[in-house]
Amino acid sequence: MKKAAIYGQSYAITSEKEIKILLDVLEKNNIDFYIENEFYNLLIENKVLKDSYKSFVSFNDLDNSFDIMFTIGGDGTFLRSATHIRDLNIPILGINTGRLGFLAIVPKDVIEESLNLVINGNYTIQERTLLSVRTEPKTPEFSELNFALNEVTVAKKNTTSMIGVKTSLNDEYLTNYWADGLIISTPTGSTGYSLSCNGPVILPDSKNIVITPIAPHNLNARPMVISDETKIKLEVDSREKSYLISLDSRVTTVPKDTKIFIEKNNFTIKSILPKNQSFLKTLRSKLLWGEDIRNKTNL
Repeated sequence: MKKAAIYGQSYAITSEKEIKILLDVLEKNNIDFYIENEFYNLLIENKVLKDSYKSFVSFNDLDNSFDIMFTIGGDGTFLRSATHIRDLNIPILGINTGRLGFLAIVPKDVIEESLNLVINGNYTIQERTLLSVRTEPKTPEFSELNFALNEVTVAKKNTTSMIGVKTSLNDEYLTNYWADGLIISTPTGSTGYSLSCNGPVILPDSKNIVITPIAPHNLNARPMVISDETKIKLEVDSREKSYLISLDSRVTTVPKDTKIFIEKNNFTIKSILPKNQSFLKTLRSKLLWGEDIRNKTNL
């Protein structure tokens, strides 16, 4: 590893220690690094940095010469970093200074150990599927960043009335979900919004997509797992003139006659998994799956 990028969205005094550990390890190993400009300015304002460092502003400042991107924060920070990486194939390692942390997988107490493992090549790469979105008519807000790492969601806007989401798979009609909205999730997003709506947990390397209704009025409507080769078409029926589409945390309003076309994106995001971490270990920890006292003797 010779060159790295560092990305964060916000600064909290509680994460100062973790930031300094990261910078110290990179400097000790003579790794050239660049800090995202807005995050860099926050660190300067809060007097976390004593020296000046190189920075980058956007996707256009990155290229394939970067070996890794480190994110500092929670899963939201990791998701946002994907908009900087796009199709550059720069793998991402998330350092968790937030709360839950399914993507930002490195806990605070093992940062230095995890960094040294990665620097010495003791890690694996997880390929994470993205969903691409196309709308008719076109939605300007998604003209460039038309992909989602977690999920694509359609939802009602400014109303207590539900919406109908007519759903077709590979041009064949499936059903019309009467609900507050509909989530189309990747395996990565299966532990996000979809999970809170009773969707299943899917391992990151699964070749699947999950369709999860939000508060469905069809009482027999259940989450559905489909192949990630499936092409999805959504049409919304609403009493309002518009509804919401979100790609991860990026949200926009569209007219109700807007049609949505969703399919697997043509590039992936690569996440780094140090040898001292695993997805199943994270599941047990974050979802408290080992808290039953009967399991203690088996751990």
